[in-house]
Amino acid sequence: MKVIPEIAAAQDEIQSLRRWMHAHPELCFEESQTADLVAKTLTDYGIEVHRGLGGTGVVGVLREGTSKRSIGLRADMDALPIHEVNEFAHRSHYPGKMHACGHDGHMAMLLGAARFLARTRDFDGTIVFIFSPAEEAGNGAKVMVDEGIFEKFPVDAVFGLHNFPGMPVGSFGIKTGPILGGCGEFRITVEGVDAHAAYPHEGKDPIFTAVQIYNALQGIISRNKAPLEPAVISVTQVNGWGQARNVIPRDAVLGGTVRVLDLRTLDLIESRMRKIVEAVAKSQECEARLEFDRSVPPTVNSEDEAHFAAEVMRSIVGAENVNPNVDPDLGVEDFAFMLQARPGAYAYIGNGYGEHRDAGHGAGPCVVHNASYDFNDAILGVGSTYWVELARRWLSAEPR
Repeated sequence: MKVIPEIAAAQDEIQSLRRWMHAHPELCFEESQTADLVAKTLTDYGIEVHRGLGGTGVVGVLREGTSKRSIGLRADMDALPIHEVNEFAHRSHYPGKMHACGHDGHMAMLLGAARFLARTRDFDGTIVFIFSPAEEAGNGAKVMVDEGIFEKFPVDAVFGLHNFPGMPVGSFGIKTGPILGGCGEFRITVEGVDAHAAYPHEGKDPIFTAVQIYNALQGIISRNKAPLEPAVISVTQVNGWGQARNVIPRDAVLGGTVRVLDLRTLDLIESRMRKIVEAVAKSQECEARLEFDRSVPPTVNSEDEAHFAAEVMRSIVGAENVNPNVDPDLGVEDFAFMLQARPGAYAYIGNGYGEHRDAGHGAGPCVVHNASYDFNDAILGVGSTYWVELARRWLSAEPR
């Protein structure tokens, strides 16, 4: 790995920032202490700071030279409502809140890059450092886009980076096109007629109807969708409002999520869901309604920018450590909204296999959204180096 020597020398400082943020996690749109630290750190580096976009979002702007080229670099800020089971010194100080996805590391890597770039100013153009709130549950990136981040701070392209447990330290993954899924969330309410459980024929059973709907939904995946097009329908909530075991209730509710890589597939699934809900309910003489919310679009990398980022990665870790066609994932990421507004690319950086675990690490797997997770500080330098080289090379490249 070709970590920039000055960044390697600043490992303790960058790691200290990361561990402070890990110890002080804040949930979506509540990242006030985190934003204060990020803003103060950028200011101390001599970077122009703007606050308020997305509520707790922070934007740093660094200009040098005369070029009109610009680039946006984004890190997410929020933690998760998980109670951390680790016992090391930098564990969460707040019960029920935890940086279980590595956003603390994402911010630290970007701050490490900002530190180097502000000190050396070895570039020509404008770098916009974007610290966006509420990735996990609030679509904070969308709020920043809706509030005009790219009108206030224009960029030619925007890039994101996420740690990936199970990929070796010193490796990267990226691809052109969809890299993460889009999400639709649904709620199906079935209304029947309540009755004594001993006399079901005197009512209209909403639970029985909901079960038939549940089963029929999976036929969309196996029989309506193209077999090679990734998609999943997961019913994650089943509720019947019965108050007693001997009473058939009047209402039942199904809730869940749909994940796709192509919005045309989401169109198909929503259309078929509406027909199934209506037809199955009618067959059982019940009423039913579907509420369908398209919460996050797929994260789609533009071709030129993905290829450019991959070339930067290869220059740092070697071609053998860069997967330019990483498997897409049906997880979702609100960076998708930024990629709808500007060209760019989202990538993965290897977080290792848990070999970084300190004494006091929880017994569970070191994977994201797990109470035993911790970001691997050994990748801070390579992540910061990637941001620096990406920015410098992008700003020096010929306009596209």
